[in-house]
Amino acid sequence: MTSNQYDMQNPLTQYPQPEFPKQPQPVPGLASKMEPVPDHGETSYKGFGRLKGRKALVTGGDSGIGRSAAIAFAREGADVAINYLPEEQSDADEVIKLIEAEGRKAVAIPGDLKSEAFCQELVAKANADLGGLDLLVNVAGRQKSVESIAELTTEQFDETFKTNVYALFWLSKAALPLLPAGATIINTASIQAYQPSATLLDYAPTKSAIVAFSKALSKQVLPKGIRVNVVAPGPFWTPLQTSGGQTQDVVQEFGSEVPMKRPGQPAECAPIYVFLASQESSYITGEVFGVTGGNTLP
Repeated sequence: MTSNQYDMQNPLTQYPQPEFPKQPQPVPGLASKMEPVPDHGETSYKGFGRLKGRKALVTGGDSGIGRSAAIAFAREGADVAINYLPEEQSDADEVIKLIEAEGRKAVAIPGDLKSEAFCQELVAKANADLGGLDLLVNVAGRQKSVESIAELTTEQFDETFKTNVYALFWLSKAALPLLPAGATIINTASIQAYQPSATLLDYAPTKSAIVAFSKALSKQVLPKGIRVNVVAPGPFWTPLQTSGGQTQDVVQEFGSEVPMKRPGQPAECAPIYVFLASQESSYITGEVFGVTGGNTLP
């Protein structure tokens, strides 16, 4: 499934609308097994050299929004390291080939972000293998739908916060001594930070924390010439949803609740990551950019 992102067209019909088939997957899920397969910009994204010579680390770079950002960065001239879970290797292999097809250096670093030690190793390896680091893009996240607080375990609550919030803290802390003036950190929140769903009692507050953390960090690091911004997506068609992030009944109608009546495709998120990574956004820091299909942020 592809769409030309550059020709004017009706955004309501640009990509598939529900109803979608039920398609349960074990965590963390694979993009290659989704129906329809998401568009990450594999054939649709065109680069214009806006990130020439840049060196990026993207978490969750195997699929979903992270994959779309990694592909776009490479086509804009950046070398890219991606992180993902070992179970996602087949998706990651596809991304590595796409990055290398652009003549850019690709680095694959599997591992679990719930470990502080691994987060430190991840930043160090990305910096060493890329020959520097000037873009840290935190996309990886954990989401599991639970109907009632009575069913939400302390273990799940802890895992969600470690993946979504603690990892962001550990990665930022490790990366900042390496980042030069002009570098950028881009974090990924969600519409859930502002319009939380009843079934995402652990996930939604992690996204609120990401917004507050990023705004505070942006003020702290600006004197060093480093910018920090946030992308807050709405419902996007990624393995996060089909592997337990939503119930299968919700998956069938996924995206129908927003004004556009469809989920976003990862390729539709990539341009905002490129803009925030590039020097074109040099006067922007501490801001949150919604990509929500019409569910506007406050």
